[in-house]
Amino acid sequence: MTILSVRRVSKRFGGLQAVSDLSFDVARGSIKALIGPNGAGKTTLFNLISGFLPPDSGEIYFGGAPVHDLPSHQIASRGMVRTFQHIRLFPKMTVLENIMVGRHVHSRAGFLAGMLNLPFTWREERRIREKGQEIMELLGIAEHAHTEAASLAYGQQRVVEIGRALACEPRLLLLDEPAAGLNMRETIGMGGLIGKIRDMGITVLLVEHDMSLVMGISDEIVVLSFGQKIAEDRPLAIQKNREVIRVYLGDDA
Repeated sequence: MTILSVRRVSKRFGGLQAVSDLSFDVARGSIKALIGPNGAGKTTLFNLISGFLPPDSGEIYFGGAPVHDLPSHQIASRGMVRTFQHIRLFPKMTVLENIMVGRHVHSRAGFLAGMLNLPFTWREERRIREKGQEIMELLGIAEHAHTEAASLAYGQQRVVEIGRALACEPRLLLLDEPAAGLNMRETIGMGGLIGKIRDMGITVLLVEHDMSLVMGISDEIVVLSFGQKIAEDRPLAIQKNREVIRVYLGDDA
């Protein structure tokens, strides 16, 4: 069953065609990767899918419903959540507080109720805190619950950002270069974490440059070049695709 459908989506910035007539599907419960050289349009495509940019043309369906005209916060509330290439934590807040921020997307208490400190807001805040604790246990960072996020090692900050995304209870998690800046050991750990997320029933769509990670965890891969899809297949077939090899290694490859 398909959870995400991208249909003939295009986006232009001035004279640059960043994404051109692009279509693909993401199967529910799978890990799908978007790869391609720098400037291929991967991050622009992520921004289009998650509502941070509107497409010039084309349609995007999430769970069978159109989302290409919705703003990012409404898409997130429906269960499509993303991380970013550059970490966007609240540096002066603790790890637990950062994760709790993600959970508040499902909060029923409004601003006024919070200001009045009504009893049901206490119960909801307790449930949000408990859920944050569960996520930290799952990710192996519970010991850092009360540590300021900015004081953690870079790789741990990446994990906290994913924890905050998980707190939003996503059905589809978009990961923008989750292994960027990680060393080999951390990258292997990230691969295991993404596999664990999929085992939780969460579909994953990722943009990533580390080919060992992509080939090791992906069910399917879409390859972009200059905003166009040049291949879509399973990892082994992508590794043998002559057009993909040419794009990555040059015309003489």
